[in-house]
Amino acid sequence: MKSKCVWFLRIIAAAILLQTLFFKFTGAPESKYIFSTLGVEPFGRYFAGFSELIASVLLLAPGLELVGAGMAIGIMLGAIISHIAILGIVVQDDGGLLFALACIVLTASSLIVYIGRDQIPYLINKAKGFIRRAS
Repeated sequence: MKSKCVWFLRIIAAAILLQTLFFKFTGAPESKYIFSTLGVEPFGRYFAGFSELIASVLLLAPGLELVGAGMAIGIMLGAIISHIAILGIVVQDDGGLLFALACIVLTASSLIVYIGRDQIPYLINKAKGFIRRAS
């Protein structure tokens, strides 16, 4: 049951992140407005898009979902803070949809990390070993 729940959360978070990529990479007016308002258009839009793409792939990759969820948490915290501090909850009459989607991804990713929290020390040790071998 636990693994089905985690897969459901992984798919929800990744699907939302992947769906928004189209708008970032094609330069949709709403995306341009958001990143212009934040003062980081176009580089911030591309950086956010590539970051979300990597997080999505990691969320769906077996054994790497905690890394992807951690990335998604960081990205969504940035999005939510941007909405609260600068953009507002409703952006260009979207009814708060983008804010709600960011909250859903943040919640799903946080639950993935919480459920898999016992694997975090193993992943840290594995990363340390990789870094030692690489240097």
